[in-house]
Amino acid sequence: MSKIYLATDHAGFELKEKVKKYLEEHKGDLGITDIEDCGAHEYRDGDNYPEYIAEAAKKIEHDALHAPSIGIVFGGSGQGEAIVANRFRHVRAIVYAGGNLELVKLGREHNDANVLSIGARFVSYEQAHEALELFLKTSFSHEERHAERVISIDTLQH
Repeated sequence: MSKIYLATDHAGFELKEKVKKYLEEHKGDLGITDIEDCGAHEYRDGDNYPEYIAEAAKKIEHDALHAPSIGIVFGGSGQGEAIVANRFRHVRAIVYAGGNLELVKLGREHNDANVLSIGARFVSYEQAHEALELFLKTSFSHEERHAERVISIDTLQH
């Protein structure tokens, strides 16, 4: 696998800390080479999450050309965090805020998603853990139609 970057706002801080502990304890089993926490490093109510998410996304963007990495970001809904992450080239964030895990699987298989944005106010640790496991174990399909779409996404200009 690769390196994992974590980032959160205050609403996802507690869940990020639990997930980080799990990842550190199971790094070898999951094929993770390194884990980097881009913040928040302490709970601060009302913190400015875009700076933490942007830091992780910049690193994923940089890694995309060398050794692709993964991001796991957390927020109240996960929506704002995904919006920030998706502003960076080669970063494809999907949101999981509970419900059908097939969406996580398809995000990886069809869209080569490399960031999972978790809505911490809507999922338990167990649900987040299940989504994370699926995200890490699912690979991009490399089917031609999906590969062409990912290339199209990554080359869009604004």
